[in-house]
Amino acid sequence: MDAAAPYNPRTVEEVFRDFKGRRAGMIKALTTDVQHFYHQCDPEKENLCLYGFPTEHWEVNLPAEEVPPELPEPALGINFARDGMQEKDWLSLVAVHSDAWLLAVAFYFGARFGFDKADRKRLFNMINDLPTIFEIVTGMAKKQGKEKSSVSNHSSNKSKSNSKKGSESQGQKGSESQGKYSKAMQLKDEDENGLEEDDEEEHGETLCGACGENYAADEFWICCDICEKWFHGKCVKITPARAEHIKHYKCPSCSNKRARP
Repeated sequence: MDAAAPYNPRTVEEVFRDFKGRRAGMIKALTTDVQHFYHQCDPEKENLCLYGFPTEHWEVNLPAEEVPPELPEPALGINFARDGMQEKDWLSLVAVHSDAWLLAVAFYFGARFGFDKADRKRLFNMINDLPTIFEIVTGMAKKQGKEKSSVSNHSSNKSKSNSKKGSESQGQKGSESQGKYSKAMQLKDEDENGLEEDDEEEHGETLCGACGENYAADEFWICCDICEKWFHGKCVKITPARAEHIKHYKCPSCSNKRARP
């Protein structure tokens, strides 16, 4: 069995290569080879584990007999749950435990060969740049990829869409409404570089629709796409990270109005 083989990667790059090989094998088991994997996990058999090999192959087998084993062991008894839940849920559960096992193996090597803090961090960052097996099996990886692309396009085109809205409703107002992100950055940049008299007047008129306080350069603001009022992020409980995933923001007031019959 691979778990007992004398394979000892000693550098960050070698451990990461080992990680990718085992990960690729387990992904095959849970995706392209899923029917074969399903039949291998017979609930009538003893406790079975899913192993991934550095050669990008997989195997369903009994756990190692020696205690403690040469490497950390995968989740035990995955076959017992096969017929007790829906197939997609079972595969997702196996995927979660597979991700945990891969991390355990990688950092077992890191501990065994004395990786320092910098090497452990570099190894984790390399691993973290890859989607998890769970994300791939459940389709979250594709969804997140699309959302990331959508957010990127949205943030770059937001000023155009808001400008178009403004030009349709008020003509010249379109040039002033340049998107929730671009305007916030514009105001911040101007504050950092020094304000002219006209800019001071413009900023002084920018008030939070919730608390009524003035704009501040060190605070995050977000604009409602319905009423076009600006709000402190903290006042409407929106963080910059959360705002990146919001395509069309509606403030609490506009949301309540829309909810009324």
